[in-house]
This record gives sequence, C-alpha cells and structure tokens, in this order.
Amino acid sequence: MKLLTFSTLYPSAVMPSHGIFVETRLRHLVASGQVQSRVVAPVPWFPFKGDRFGEYGKFAATPAREHRHGLEITHPRFLRLPKVGMSSAPYTLAWTFLREARRLQREGGDFDLIDAHYFYPDGVAAVMVARALNKPVVITARGTDINLIPQYDFPRKLILQAAQRANAQITVCAALKDELVALGADASKVQVLRNGVDLTLFHPGGREEARQSLGLAAGRFTLASVGHLIERKGHELVIGALAELPEVDLLIAGAGPEEGALRRLAATLGVQARVRFLGAVPQARLREVYVGCDALVLASSREGWANVLLEAMACGTPVAASNVWGTPEVVATHDAGELMPARTATGVAEAVRRLRAAPRDRAATRRYAEQFSWDATTQGQLDLFHRVLAARGKPELRHA
Repeated sequence: MKLLTFSTLYPSAVMPSHGIFVETRLRHLVASGQVQSRVVAPVPWFPFKGDRFGEYGKFAATPAREHRHGLEITHPRFLRLPKVGMSSAPYTLAWTFLREARRLQREGGDFDLIDAHYFYPDGVAAVMVARALNKPVVITARGTDINLIPQYDFPRKLILQAAQRANAQITVCAALKDELVALGADASKVQVLRNGVDLTLFHPGGREEARQSLGLAAGRFTLASVGHLIERKGHELVIGALAELPEVDLLIAGAGPEEGALRRLAATLGVQARVRFLGAVPQARLREVYVGCDALVLASSREGWANVLLEAMACGTPVAASNVWGTPEVVATHDAGELMPARTATGVAEAVRRLRAAPRDRAATRRYAEQFSWDATTQGQLDLFHRVLAARGKPELRHA
C-alpha cells in the first residue's frame, strides 16, 4: 500500500519536535512492512531566517527536502496571509499540496491514498486535492482542530464539508469523535485510534542517575510540567499551585511566548526559587525529566490525546491532569494518577496532595502504560486503509 502523508504538523531538522506525534505514528505504520509512504509537510513562506523571527524564522530555514528515519519528506512553501490566514489557508495549502502531489506522480511516485493529519486547514485542503486527483483520503483529527477551531463559523463549515467528503476519519480519542459527530459528521465513518507510546524509549530505569543529572534535591517532591509555553497548556496554574505546596519544586520543560509572563508570575508569588525552566527538551532527553520527577502535571484546557501523559507513565511516573476531552480516557485508573477536581491552581494542588497522600507504585504505573503500545493503532490503520481501498474498487487489497 502506498500512502501520501500530508500535514503541516511534521518535524524537520530545524523543528525536530514539531508534530512529532504524526511522525511517530507513521514510523510505526511503515515498520509493519505493509505500507510505504512519502510525506508532504508544507511550511508557511517567510523571507527571513533567524531566531529573532521566532517560529517563522525556523520555517524559512526548513530544508525543501530531507530524509528522516528512512522516510522522504518535502517541505513546499505555502502562503499564510496576514489577518485572513484562517479563512484563506485551506486554499493556499491545497494549491501547494496539489502541485507537489502532481510533481511526485510525474516522477513515478504515485500513491493509493492520502493520509492527512489535522482537520483544519490540512484535512480541508487534502479533500480538495483528493477530489482533483481522484484519490481516497483519510483525515485524522487530533485536538484543537475539533475542540477549538469549529467555534469559528467559516472553518466549521469547511470542516463539516471535509468530513462528509473524506472516505473516513480517525480521532485519537472518543471525546473527539463525539464532538465531530455533534458537528454533523457521519459516525459510521469515524474510527477512534488512540496514540501509543514508545515503551523502549520511555522506561523507568536509572531514576537516581536522572535525579542527580537534573540536580534535584534529595527528599524534595518534584513536579514536571511539559509542553509549549502557551496559555492553553496551563503552566501558570502549576506555578500558582506551588503557593499552596510549600515543600514542592517544579521543572518546566518547553519553550514559547509565555515564558516571560510565567517567570514574572513565579516571582510575584515568591516561588521562583522552586521553579526551574529547562527550555525546549528533545524527546530523547525528556525521559530523564519523567524518570527524575515524582509526578507529571498537565493542566491543559484542551487536549486530544496527550502523549506526555503516557510517556511519563511509561517511565513509572504518575500524573495529575485536568479533566478535559480525551485526558480521562488516558488517566483511567488509580495507578495512572489523579484528575484535578477543578482546572485551577487550587485544583492542581489538590491533585498533587492526593498523589502524595497515596503514593503510586511506579512499577504498577509502568504496567498500566504497557497496554498502550502502538501495535493496536497500527493494525487499526491498516484495516481501515484496506477497507477504504477495497470500497474504491481495489478488492485485491481486502485480504492483503
């Protein structure tokens, strides 16, 4: 089976953590030996490179082509227009994707199916291209593309059209499927395939070494808050909780526009000596953070299926998480951790107190995570793609 994977959420040499969850799922799918894929991962056009231009400077520095983990990736440029970007992006993205797909076809890289990730604008653009090329398309919904963007009328209209025209959709949790169906999608065309976790990369070994490497004080209970430093991730609530948790320290792993505000908040609350900003941490080094800390805190306002939760659990570390969207599907047992009673600083503090009052067996937390390997998700994709292709008149793939 030959796929063309399409998403603006995909890592590159310049932004190695950007959309890594898309790459990880695809790597496991290709590792099955039943699928080949090329990746088209467009980036917004921008004329200037350099850190002073922030994310757009990184987009400008992204190579046009690269190979990652045995996969060929192209990064064609598309226009993201100021002020009207939300409305125009599906169309500029579709034009770029169609040109790139046709180029690949001319060079002998034809494909059976478009595997698109993130509903808006990516999935909407992918449906336009699929119709132009007479190819089937499957769209994966991942979070804010369904639980946030449809609040806007025009994107909601295009998302629903794409859902109706796509051959099938995948959601990473049941809560997103419910929301997609509530928008008007056909439930029979939506399949839940949750993300997995790399149980080899994320494991509990070397806890004392990790704590020493991180410089964690003996006997101090340490939390970790991992994710982009943006409002939606709720790092400010975790900092706020420290005012109610005087014997607790905090590591924050991530970079983003809210860093200055978060540092000021810590100073205002008088907890800055107990908060350490680690900056952006590569996924391979995140294991050290998960293993070394006593609990991971995720205070997000919106999540599809938060990978950091399973990564921490695979390292034997329980979690305290906000009770939103797909998170209760991840934090589903006592061994996994605690759901916050409220998404507030006090709610964070209460969940942490519960973890401290009833310490989790780290081996049991690891065993819980072990049920979330990628195998079931990979098989689910293979079965779905085969059904789509068989329905399109390729019966030889039904039993492939």
